[in-house]
Amino acid sequence: MKRVSLLAALAFGATIALSASSSDTVFAKDKVKVGFVGPLTGGVSANGIGGRNSADLAVRLRNKDPKAKYEYELIVQDDECKPNIGVQAATKVAADKKVVAAATHYCSAVAIATVDTYHKFGLPVVVWGAVLPAITYGNDYKEVHRVNGTMINQNQTAAKFMRDLGYKTWAVIHDTTDYGKGHNKFFSENLKKNGGEILATFGVTADQQDFTAELTKIKELNPDVIYFGGLTPIGVRVRAQMDKLGVDSLFQGTSGIVSDAFIKGAGDLGEGIVAFREGAPTAKLPGGKFFLEKYGAEKYDNPPEAYGAFAFAAMNLILDTIEKEGPDRKKVRAALNGTKGRDSIVGEISFDDHGQNTVALITKYVIQDGKWTVWEDSEYASGKRKLARQK
Repeated sequence: MKRVSLLAALAFGATIALSASSSDTVFAKDKVKVGFVGPLTGGVSANGIGGRNSADLAVRLRNKDPKAKYEYELIVQDDECKPNIGVQAATKVAADKKVVAAATHYCSAVAIATVDTYHKFGLPVVVWGAVLPAITYGNDYKEVHRVNGTMINQNQTAAKFMRDLGYKTWAVIHDTTDYGKGHNKFFSENLKKNGGEILATFGVTADQQDFTAELTKIKELNPDVIYFGGLTPIGVRVRAQMDKLGVDSLFQGTSGIVSDAFIKGAGDLGEGIVAFREGAPTAKLPGGKFFLEKYGAEKYDNPPEAYGAFAFAAMNLILDTIEKEGPDRKKVRAALNGTKGRDSIVGEISFDDHGQNTVALITKYVIQDGKWTVWEDSEYASGKRKLARQK
């Protein structure tokens, strides 16, 4: 009798174990890969790391959500802000068929170099930082989308604003990547429309160290403003060498220098520099407070930087779409192309027929007391302080 009871007990225990195992299997979530590509090393790595952390935050929060259908794994690649490295990074992500979609690129020169790769492999991507218009408008690739705005709107605002301040003459220094050439093109066109004059234009390489020749000529021309179309590393060098050579023109930058890294590099010479960027400051975005609180709670070693909120929004859009459509590239691509009126922390996301978010807002910034300050909130706007050569 005891023998029968023992066998029954063992059988009952085995049934419980099998039941528990079956229950675990039923409720286990399928794993889905999503990608991130950005500059994690090199001169603009601060922006890339901030973007990576922000995309990672979106994945972490989704994996903590009990209502999420899938468990997500973030696959990260470093593009170094170099087109050739970027193509290699894009190929690695796109060739992995388990990666359903990706948030990609801060640097325009890299983003434009990789669009053919994403199209070839059919990988839907959402650009989170690069601003060159041709990334979305240069082809009719249904795989390529972008949540941030373009340099067209940025330079329209910049030209009008600077002319309204009373500045009349400019010298342009731009890097010779697609990013720098694009900014030169759109700013020059819009400045002419607003009655400003460009006295000289200088193209420089992205790794140039010495700007003595360019700045000596600019000093002779004596423009009111030096317009700089490039990224943080050479922007810091140009500003430092302006001071060394006694060039007192106002320094005007683009979204490529709106970062904590630029302020750190420029030091006291950053005071009074103006620049322009798409969207509102992170803290003033519709979901900015939520984003910053969650980012801080995860204790990342680096700040999200200026475009972190866009990387978060891009990844959230991807995750929302996968949750709805399933981990299928073609279905995700089609759904992204139909995105209209989607709420996000950066505001409403609506893609046009080229996958470009119709972001109209451009924010004007000035460095005041070591911080990028919204122009309207600054003492420069109130008249308490004056910009270089401002009358």
